[in-house]
Amino acid sequence: MPSEQDNVEQAKGNPALDSSTFIPPAPLMSPSIIIEFCDRCQWLHRATWVSTELFLTFPPPVLKAISIIPLNSEETGGRFRVWLNLEGSLPQLMWDRKIEGGFPELKGLKQRIRDHVQPGKSLGHSDKKSE
Repeated sequence: MPSEQDNVEQAKGNPALDSSTFIPPAPLMSPSIIIEFCDRCQWLHRATWVSTELFLTFPPPVLKAISIIPLNSEETGGRFRVWLNLEGSLPQLMWDRKIEGGFPELKGLKQRIRDHVQPGKSLGHSDKKSE
Protein backbone atom coordinates (compact mmCIF):
# COMPACT_ATOMS: atom_id res chain seq x y z
CA MET A 1 0.00 0.00 0.00
CA PRO A 2 1.50 3.39 -0.97
CA SER A 3 2.42 5.75 1.84
CA GLU A 4 1.08 9.27 2.15
CA GLN A 5 4.47 10.57 0.98
CA ASP A 6 4.27 8.33 -2.14
CA ASN A 7 0.84 9.77 -2.90
CA VAL A 8 2.13 13.34 -2.53
CA GLU A 9 5.08 12.61 -4.85
CA GLN A 10 2.78 11.00 -7.40
CA ALA A 11 0.39 13.98 -7.27
CA LYS A 12 3.24 16.41 -8.01
CA GLY A 13 3.85 14.65 -11.31
CA ASN A 14 0.16 14.73 -12.25
CA PRO A 15 -1.45 18.20 -12.54
CA ALA A 16 -4.93 16.72 -12.10
CA LEU A 17 -3.90 15.52 -8.62
CA ASP A 18 -1.76 18.53 -7.61
CA SER A 19 -3.89 20.49 -5.13
CA SER A 20 -1.78 23.62 -5.65
CA THR A 21 -3.36 23.89 -9.13
CA PHE A 22 -6.95 23.60 -7.87
CA ILE A 23 -9.20 26.65 -8.23
CA PRO A 24 -11.87 26.94 -5.53
CA PRO A 25 -15.47 27.51 -6.61
CA ALA A 26 -16.72 31.07 -6.66
CA PRO A 27 -18.79 31.89 -3.59
CA LEU A 28 -22.53 32.14 -4.21
CA MET A 29 -22.52 31.08 -7.85
CA SER A 30 -25.68 32.17 -9.55
CA PRO A 31 -28.28 30.86 -9.68
CA SER A 32 -27.84 28.84 -6.53
CA ILE A 33 -29.77 27.65 -3.49
CA ILE A 34 -28.84 27.95 0.19
CA ILE A 35 -30.58 25.69 2.70
CA GLU A 36 -30.15 26.65 6.37
CA PHE A 37 -31.31 24.15 8.95
CA CYS A 38 -31.24 23.58 12.70
CA ASP A 39 -28.67 20.89 13.36
CA ARG A 40 -29.90 20.42 16.93
CA CYS A 41 -33.30 19.43 15.47
CA GLN A 42 -31.52 16.79 13.35
CA TRP A 43 -32.87 18.07 10.03
CA LEU A 44 -29.81 17.16 7.93
CA HIS A 45 -31.68 14.37 6.12
CA ARG A 46 -34.54 16.72 5.24
CA ALA A 47 -32.08 19.35 3.96
CA THR A 48 -30.22 16.84 1.79
CA TRP A 49 -33.49 15.39 0.47
CA VAL A 50 -34.71 18.88 -0.52
CA SER A 51 -31.37 19.63 -2.20
CA THR A 52 -31.46 16.35 -4.15
CA GLU A 53 -35.01 17.00 -5.34
CA LEU A 54 -34.12 20.55 -6.42
CA PHE A 55 -31.07 19.35 -8.37
CA LEU A 56 -33.15 16.65 -10.07
CA THR A 57 -35.74 19.25 -11.11
CA PHE A 58 -33.29 22.05 -11.94
CA PRO A 59 -30.05 20.34 -13.01
CA PRO A 60 -26.94 22.35 -13.86
CA PRO A 61 -26.65 24.83 -15.48
CA VAL A 62 -30.11 25.95 -14.26
CA LEU A 63 -28.90 25.71 -10.66
CA LYS A 64 -25.14 25.91 -10.36
CA ALA A 65 -24.84 25.10 -6.65
CA ILE A 66 -26.79 24.13 -3.56
CA SER A 67 -25.25 24.89 -0.17
CA ILE A 68 -26.45 23.18 2.99
CA ILE A 69 -25.65 25.11 6.16
CA PRO A 70 -26.18 23.49 9.58
CA LEU A 71 -26.87 25.96 12.39
CA ASN A 72 -26.47 25.21 16.06
CA SER A 73 -27.34 28.13 18.32
CA GLU A 74 -30.24 29.28 20.47
CA GLU A 75 -31.23 31.97 17.96
CA THR A 76 -31.32 29.53 15.03
CA GLY A 77 -33.22 26.79 16.87
CA GLY A 78 -35.99 25.34 14.70
CA ARG A 79 -34.80 27.10 11.55
CA PHE A 80 -35.33 25.66 8.10
CA ARG A 81 -34.93 28.25 5.35
CA VAL A 82 -34.44 27.97 1.62
CA TRP A 83 -32.83 30.93 -0.17
CA LEU A 84 -32.44 31.57 -3.91
CA ASN A 85 -29.37 33.50 -5.03
CA LEU A 86 -29.67 35.24 -8.41
CA GLU A 87 -26.94 37.30 -10.00
CA GLY A 88 -27.06 40.99 -9.19
CA SER A 89 -29.36 40.73 -6.18
CA LEU A 90 -29.34 39.65 -2.57
CA PRO A 91 -30.52 36.08 -1.85
CA GLN A 92 -34.33 35.86 -1.84
CA LEU A 93 -36.15 33.87 0.82
CA MET A 94 -38.13 31.07 -0.83
CA TRP A 95 -39.22 29.29 2.36
CA ASP A 96 -39.05 29.77 6.12
CA ARG A 97 -40.47 26.99 8.28
CA LYS A 98 -41.55 29.36 11.05
CA ILE A 99 -43.25 31.88 8.75
CA GLU A 100 -44.93 29.24 6.57
CA GLY A 101 -46.00 27.10 9.52
CA GLY A 102 -44.11 23.96 8.51
CA PHE A 103 -41.71 22.36 6.09
CA PRO A 104 -42.11 22.99 2.38
CA GLU A 105 -44.03 20.62 0.21
CA LEU A 106 -41.68 20.12 -2.69
CA LYS A 107 -44.37 20.94 -5.24
CA GLY A 108 -44.83 24.46 -3.88
CA LEU A 109 -41.13 25.07 -3.31
CA LYS A 110 -40.26 23.92 -6.84
CA GLN A 111 -42.95 26.21 -8.27
CA ARG A 112 -41.58 29.22 -6.38
CA ILE A 113 -38.03 28.53 -7.53
CA ARG A 114 -39.13 27.74 -11.10
CA ASP A 115 -40.93 31.09 -11.33
CA HIS A 116 -37.53 32.80 -10.82
CA VAL A 117 -35.08 30.55 -12.68
CA GLN A 118 -37.16 29.02 -15.52
CA PRO A 119 -40.55 30.76 -15.70
CA GLY A 120 -41.77 28.78 -18.75
CA LYS A 121 -40.70 25.35 -17.49
CA SER A 122 -43.41 22.75 -16.93
CA LEU A 123 -42.97 20.77 -13.75
CA GLY A 124 -45.19 17.98 -15.06
CA HIS A 125 -47.29 16.38 -12.33
CA SER A 126 -45.83 18.83 -9.79
CA ASP A 127 -47.20 21.83 -11.65
CA LYS A 128 -50.19 23.97 -10.75
CA LYS A 129 -53.52 22.91 -12.19
CA SER A 130 -54.84 25.32 -14.85
CA GLU A 131 -58.17 26.88 -14.07
